[in-house]
Amino acid sequence: MGKAKKKKGSKKSFLANRKSWFDKETIDNPVKKGVVNAQLEIPAEIARPDYAEDSIPKQVCLKDTVMNAEQLERMESSCKLARHILDETAKHAVEGVTTDELDKIAHKLCIEAGAYPAPYNYHGFPKSICTSVNEVICHGIPDSRPLLDGDSVNIDVTVYYNGMFGDCSTTVLIGNVSEENKKLIDVTEEALMKGISVVKPGAKVSDIGKAIEKIIDEHGYSIVTTYGGHGIGEVFHTKLHVPHYFEPGPSTIMKPGMTFTIEPMINAGKPKHKLWKDNWTAATIDSKRSAQFEHTVLVTEKGVKILTLSEGEPQPFEY
Repeated sequence: MGKAKKKKGSKKSFLANRKSWFDKETIDNPVKKGVVNAQLEIPAEIARPDYAEDSIPKQVCLKDTVMNAEQLERMESSCKLARHILDETAKHAVEGVTTDELDKIAHKLCIEAGAYPAPYNYHGFPKSICTSVNEVICHGIPDSRPLLDGDSVNIDVTVYYNGMFGDCSTTVLIGNVSEENKKLIDVTEEALMKGISVVKPGAKVSDIGKAIEKIIDEHGYSIVTTYGGHGIGEVFHTKLHVPHYFEPGPSTIMKPGMTFTIEPMINAGKPKHKLWKDNWTAATIDSKRSAQFEHTVLVTEKGVKILTLSEGEPQPFEY
């Protein structure tokens, strides 16, 4: 679940992509909002974050927060659970299934594991996961709209477990997705891994956006700058902001024990977004497709460890 940031992207990137935004003429039919059903119940015995009752987060963490061994053990358990729930939920993302049904599946898995579905009532968000279909960039609210042949849907799962937040997302293809849209999704996932590859002690947080911007520029796509990755741990969002484009301002130096998300949101057209009337759903301004992938990562003594890999998936980088 990305954190909003109002800084603008680099001028170089915007100018490099401007021609390609208008060369791409294919616009899919805009997603139509369905009915949002009532929130599901959370048993009293489930440990709750500080915003669960009144929707307002209260605990604050600095942007260079470093965890100790005990905290990291709890963090890894939360991230492992988040990925398990994401993978199990994604299996049900097929034609005809509603995003509300996906929310129910993820919610049930959370409760069975003794975890709190972190988006639930975070600043008033009404559901347990985010489901962003086609041109929806992020924070889509699960509803009664069924997934259609040719759709793509980003499923974003965050859990609060063992006093820690674990956060990850993936984009799932529904049926016969066009080659154009498949390419966008493939490049977005590649950009995520490029961003993760530069994480190591002594590197700057701005190096992540620089790595992502390079590959996105090569393909003529645009990077959403309003939302970015964020520090995460005992609070959902720390003060650390992780831009997915090169922004020299975020010069925080990475230290072993830091944990944060990297979650590039990449658009086929323009980088700007519009908010739906629900004040959550962010969609592309030109109705062209968007894609996103997300991992929570740990800065180690040698490099980076991805905390939200699927079970049995090997670490791709030295850690």
